Amino acid sequence: MTENKSTAILLLSCPDQKGLVARIAEFIFKNQGNIIDLDEHVDLDEQRFFIRVAWDLNHFKIPAAKLEEAVQPLAEQFNANWKVYFYKEKLRIAVFVSKKGHCLQEILWRYQNGELNIEIPLIISNHDLLKPIADSHRIPFFVFPINKQNKPKQEEEELKLLSEHRIDTVVLARYMQILTGNFIRHYPNRIINIHHSFLPAFAGANPYKQAFERGVKIIGATSHYVTEQLDQGPIIEQDIVRVSHRDTLRDMKRKGSDLERLVLARALRYHSEHRILVQGNKTIVFK
Repeated sequence: MTENKSTAILLLSCPDQKGLVARIAEFIFKNQGNIIDLDEHVDLDEQRFFIRVAWDLNHFKIPAAKLEEAVQPLAEQFNANWKVYFYKEKLRIAVFVSKKGHCLQEILWRYQNGELNIEIPLIISNHDLLKPIADSHRIPFFVFPINKQNKPKQEEEELKLLSEHRIDTVVLARYMQILTGNFIRHYPNRIINIHHSFLPAFAGANPYKQAFERGVKIIGATSHYVTEQLDQGPIIEQDIVRVSHRDTLRDMKRKGSDLERLVLARALRYHSEHRILVQGNKTIVFK
């Protein structure tokens, strides 16, 4: 980790053209900034340029409050989509859960150890089963029981609560409810989900049982941003593990749970460190 509390981060994408890296670096250099991390990518098919650059703000001539104003003319010349972040400004995360706590436990463990550049002001659930975990970390826990009849009203209450706590990002840590389009539109590319992803894929009930009965050799997990198209949002992170005929159904569930918690934690870290650019339904992740 090169970033620290005095770090600015620029995420930018634009049509590819000559001299982009040089001009961005020159802007930082002329204002007495010191680049501490730079990664860029060009999509040759779409002729589009992507960059993440982080620099030390110690001795930087432009005050943080005026940095976006200073970057804007340069970004307009590039016809760019862009955003400036400051590493000291931790993202405020709301974690949504249901009954399974493995993903929540992983996030809270890394949060407690200072591995994630986030704050967690609250946890929301449609059940009260995981409240003791939240209580042990002294994080407020709110329960909103959900059914077909009350879902719109309950989501409105949840959105109100998220607004009151100035939540930047929602993490679905095995939250077993499908969010409505109204909810998703409040947090575009700021709702992170985790789910199993088998090769081949098994939809519907008891996916581990289906995979076990088919004798699959690889299982996996996928973390992605949530869109209104169920499980079709831009993918952030994936991983797999091999299984064999020696693995029982219980073994497969255990291995799958391990993947889910690790993949979700990595996705949250990339997001909180501003390492992700979304282009259409794909992501560029600067790891």
